[in-house]
Amino acid sequence: MLKKLKQASLGALKTFGVFTLFHESKWRREHLLILAYHGFSLDDEHQWNPDLFMSPDYFRARLQTLKKFGCAVLPLGEAIKRLYANDLPENCVALTFDDGYYNFYKQAHPILKEFGFPATVYLTTFHVHYNRPAFDTACSYLLWKGCEATLDMREITGQDRKLDLSSGAAQAAAYDCLVEFAQQRKLSAEEKDALAAKLARQLKVDYDALCDKRILSLLTPDEAGILAAEGVDIQLHTHRHRSPLNRELFYREIEENRNSIQGMTGSRATHFCYPSGVFSDAFFPWLEDLNVVSATTCEPGFASCKSHPLLLPRVVDHTLLSPIEFEGWLTGTSIVLPRRRKIYNPPLPIPREEIFNP
Repeated sequence: MLKKLKQASLGALKTFGVFTLFHESKWRREHLLILAYHGFSLDDEHQWNPDLFMSPDYFRARLQTLKKFGCAVLPLGEAIKRLYANDLPENCVALTFDDGYYNFYKQAHPILKEFGFPATVYLTTFHVHYNRPAFDTACSYLLWKGCEATLDMREITGQDRKLDLSSGAAQAAAYDCLVEFAQQRKLSAEEKDALAAKLARQLKVDYDALCDKRILSLLTPDEAGILAAEGVDIQLHTHRHRSPLNRELFYREIEENRNSIQGMTGSRATHFCYPSGVFSDAFFPWLEDLNVVSATTCEPGFASCKSHPLLLPRVVDHTLLSPIEFEGWLTGTSIVLPRRRKIYNPPLPIPREEIFNP
């Protein structure tokens, strides 16, 4: 209901010229819009999770809108430097892409090149080197793909439980069981992958074909190197996509991530994105000590010269964000509308023995 009301309000504001007023205002000139993206469909991922995955055609339409509105799309590092120097061009936007999926290389990068727009990929690196689908994400996708099946947990985890996967609630329950089982058993990445393959077999989903298509897989080191050589900015997102509330382990996450990126690209990464948007005040001195220049969140909004450089807001763009809502953010109009504020819980401490067992 709130979403429909927001869309109607934005439509009215556009009709009465408010979009133009914001678009041409001094306020918009002084603010940077950082857009965040995740994945781009190789198959049906946008139908499974439209909050995270977007079809290539939908993404192309977004870039056409950026061009139509005359947005100045800058590389993230340049945009942040000019933000704090009060030297932003009009309607400044930076494009960021989280995680580093192969589908960025296959789908989004060619479209970005069509428009000549720079991009930053926040790359989490463990699954770059162990190039198989991440267990949690793979399980969620497989359960959705197998929605016509009844899952016998006895064959997967040994639990005496059967779940009809036709409902989202049952898929969520099965997902929780699988993740909890993997955590309790402290399964290695290889063991988790074998468990996902076992799940796929019971659901009659071709796991080998999924892996061959690189669905839910990340970039390879060679692909990351090619992207960097073609001007894509590869930056920090932790090694294992988690931020431990332990100084030593947090440092190790960043350092392994940075060393891996430098080995692939030849460049030292200095910009960071909090995995899943989760941050803690404890991280700020650690990031400063690690010479991290900026850090982005998933809190929607615009960055100004008064923004904390380690708490930069970003608007997460996704399939469910309508064209009028997207235009509202580009012009700056959306900032005046009420919205549900998502509360991000602080990260939980991760036991030392788990941080080295992805």
